[in-house]
Amino acid sequence: MPPASFKDIPGVDALLNSPEVRPLVRDWGRLAVKKTVRIVQADLRLSVRAGTASDLDTSGLVREIGARLIRRGGRGPRPVFNLTGTIIHTNLGRALLPEVAIDALIQTARQPVDLEYSVYSGRRGRRETHVAQLLCDLTGAEAATVVNNNAAAVMLILNTLALHREVPVSRGELIEIGGSFRMPDIMKQAGCELREIGTTNRTHRTDYTRAINQKTGLLLKVHPSNYIIDGFTAEVTEPELASLAKSNRLPFVVDLGSGALIDLAAYGLPAEPTPMATLGNGADLVCFSGDKLLGGPQAGIIVGAQTLIEKLNANPMKRALRVDKLTLAALAEVLKLYTEPDRLVAELPVMRQLTRPLDDIEALAQRLGPALAKRLPDFSVTPTDLCSQVGSGALPQREIKSAGLRISPMGSSNLRARLHLLAQAMRNLPRPVIGRIREDCLWLDLRCLEDEAQFAAQLEQLVLRKT
Repeated sequence: MPPASFKDIPGVDALLNSPEVRPLVRDWGRLAVKKTVRIVQADLRLSVRAGTASDLDTSGLVREIGARLIRRGGRGPRPVFNLTGTIIHTNLGRALLPEVAIDALIQTARQPVDLEYSVYSGRRGRRETHVAQLLCDLTGAEAATVVNNNAAAVMLILNTLALHREVPVSRGELIEIGGSFRMPDIMKQAGCELREIGTTNRTHRTDYTRAINQKTGLLLKVHPSNYIIDGFTAEVTEPELASLAKSNRLPFVVDLGSGALIDLAAYGLPAEPTPMATLGNGADLVCFSGDKLLGGPQAGIIVGAQTLIEKLNANPMKRALRVDKLTLAALAEVLKLYTEPDRLVAELPVMRQLTRPLDDIEALAQRLGPALAKRLPDFSVTPTDLCSQVGSGALPQREIKSAGLRISPMGSSNLRARLHLLAQAMRNLPRPVIGRIREDCLWLDLRCLEDEAQFAAQLEQLVLRKT
């Protein structure tokens, strides 16, 4: 085959208007694709000049343009297959919304809605009313409000009730959440002073008692949802702290983190504290996330005493932290599902995936294994037992039996390099496939794979680069 020449390099307009590149223009925008095409052309000219350019077929150029666009970024969120084994994956968007919530999002985005308008009175209303009563009905709280995530909920509570005051917190509860955000840093930005008490593994009632003084703003208990301290431990219970707070006329606040609205143990899953139980234990305010075990959109939910909720809503910071109409629309539909337990497991994706029968997942692995092996002749593809985890700080180190595929390179050379090329090829598929590499294998946990047909159909496009 003769070496490639400059005339073999397609022009910008020819590539942009080709059927193969038009989908990239739709996904990434014409400007981004045009810039990337010009960069690829410049590299090709250098290769031609050096005599190293090979056959410049359109499909190869399109793959290169697509790969560079992925590295460049700027497409916006795109669907992926989450086969990592982490069900509520922070990096992959956390909880999936049920269809009723998605329908509500579309309807709310498409036309005017009564976001801050009372149809009943004909006057201006509050946006929290769309979900507050649902939250009160479900949790038994006097009042409720919503902000954009749980870290914001903690910050709003501290800034409102403990500004320029001290807040005693057990050292074992000074957690770091995703993205290196730490509870002490949140407290500092909220304008209150952290008073560390106890030790990492043991904190007693007397530690709180000694810490309480005229400057104390509230008592805070943080559920350590993303780690476990085991062994020689001690902590003060919620009823004990509630009693101590009441005797000192202080608000008692509990940050539950994930915040399950149902008893997970009833579904054969590890138990997780609920807002209902925490309020029953005497907490004045409880905050938790909307997009973790609740299975809704990103939100920070606060429930509890009406007088305290009113103070939160009156804080000017609340406007900066408020949620938009789309979040409220989706959250309302998710909360309605909780009022009908018979629909919950079937329609709420988080519950459906957490309770998915193991037999179904094993059968899926048996069906997909041969199809994937056909595309990967240099790899061994084996159905295998796996363990999924809930993720996003919920139920740490508590695993759920699952099944999937173990993919390992044949031979003994360049194992890690070949695995990373395979993982990259999976990510380069039209709907990227995200697994995990460990023990010189690529593992695909199939618990969260619900669109088997789309996954199988795109395997024909799986192309591995040579090492």
